[in-house]
Amino acid sequence: MDNIIFLIIASVAGLIIGFIIAKILERNKASEIIRTAKKNSESIIRDAKSEGETIKKDKILQAKEKFIELKSEHEKVILSRDKKIAEAEKRTRDKESQVSNELSKSKKLNEELQEKIKNYDKRNEYLEKKQNELKKLHKSQVQQLEVISGLSAEDAKEQLVESLKEQAKTDSMSLIQDTIEEAKLTAQQEAKKIIINTIQRIGTEEAIENCVSVFNIESDDVKGRIIGREGRNIRAIEAATGVEIIVDDTPEAIILSCFDSVRREVARLSLHKLVTDGRIHPARIEEVVRKTRKQIDEEIIEVGKRTVIDLGIHGLHPELIKTIGRMKYRSSYGQNLLQHSREVAKLCGVMASELGLNPKLAKRAGLLHDIGKVPDTETEVPHAILGMQWAEKYGEKAEVCNAIGAHHDEVEMTSLISPIIQVCDAISGARPGARRQVLDSYIQRLKDLEEIAFAFDGVKKAYAIQAGRELRVIVESEKVNDEKAASLSFEISQKVQTDMTYPGQVKVTVIRETRAVNIAK
Repeated sequence: MDNIIFLIIASVAGLIIGFIIAKILERNKASEIIRTAKKNSESIIRDAKSEGETIKKDKILQAKEKFIELKSEHEKVILSRDKKIAEAEKRTRDKESQVSNELSKSKKLNEELQEKIKNYDKRNEYLEKKQNELKKLHKSQVQQLEVISGLSAEDAKEQLVESLKEQAKTDSMSLIQDTIEEAKLTAQQEAKKIIINTIQRIGTEEAIENCVSVFNIESDDVKGRIIGREGRNIRAIEAATGVEIIVDDTPEAIILSCFDSVRREVARLSLHKLVTDGRIHPARIEEVVRKTRKQIDEEIIEVGKRTVIDLGIHGLHPELIKTIGRMKYRSSYGQNLLQHSREVAKLCGVMASELGLNPKLAKRAGLLHDIGKVPDTETEVPHAILGMQWAEKYGEKAEVCNAIGAHHDEVEMTSLISPIIQVCDAISGARPGARRQVLDSYIQRLKDLEEIAFAFDGVKKAYAIQAGRELRVIVESEKVNDEKAASLSFEISQKVQTDMTYPGQVKVTVIRETRAVNIAK
């Protein structure tokens, strides 16, 4: 037991002694570290002081250099500003010198002006004095003349004016008479000269319209295809176009006969398309004719546009342009209406230029003077009045409207362009070969023949063919039955017999056709 206690005491004592020794060793080591740290800190402080001095010197040096640089720039700015101030002062001195010179000149001029005003006033006073003396002298002389002549100044003046008036009237009457006589001698000669010069400067072709067209084919085999089985194709073409198709022994040619050139052109173009395509049957014929009519309408507008462009006419209403295009398929006494109107327009332009008038306005009136002949239907209104009404409707100028209406003396002429249109129309129509009176009366008879058929109820189409020897009438099947078709043929023939005068006979054929059409989808 005692041994254990001794061991425990010894262990505790050993631990205490070891702890004390350790503390002593640790304290020695710490003091050593502190000494080392002090040495290092002193060294760092010395280095920092040294580096700080170096930096301080560098910064002081940089600050001095910057100061010198700024000072130099400041001096430059001051020098530049001083230079500008010196230049401004110089300009100011120059301006002051110039202003002083101008003031001295102005002062000198003012003195001269004052001197001239004084001289003018003196002269004015002198002139007034002389004028007063002259008036007194003139008054005394007039009084002396009145005493000598026994007349007052007013009476003498009136007598002198009356004598001068009578003399002037006599001289003027003599001059007017001489001028009128000279105008009578030269007016007709000058008018002939202007007309001859105008005609010589216009070169036009003779325009004679026929009532037949020749359709050329490659071989006679095509004739059989055009005629069709039992003639159904040729009947379909005639019914669709209103043109008589004459197929005879003429080699490689078919004759198209119709007084209406539009129908004839539709038939010719349709035949050309059918022959080129190769499919010729009634349904195809009607389709092609319908498309061709539409093509002709478009061509009419294009012809009108080309015509106004060629003549240099602008601003026409679209309806008037279309009317001009339709002139291509109209004739006046056998003369193509479009060619006649173009010729008149050119003649009017040249003649207006010769007379010092507006050539563009004259051309415009010349081109439009016969637009009243374009409608298919006949009216009681003369074509000149109808054309004037159309021109007024579509906004043409008053001079143009009056020229159109007055070119056949239906209305009074109110402008100088109107007689020019009348003269040029006569020149165009009177030249040899221009017109045929017989052809126009023949076409009018055929139109009247068709109008008689259209007067009956149920008539859809009417075509005068074979030079007016046959009237082919197509009726509406819903309104006209077979019995009424026969009676309609008789009634039309009686109407033709009583209302018209014609050579030979007129055959009236009424055609009634019933169709049932369905579409398979």
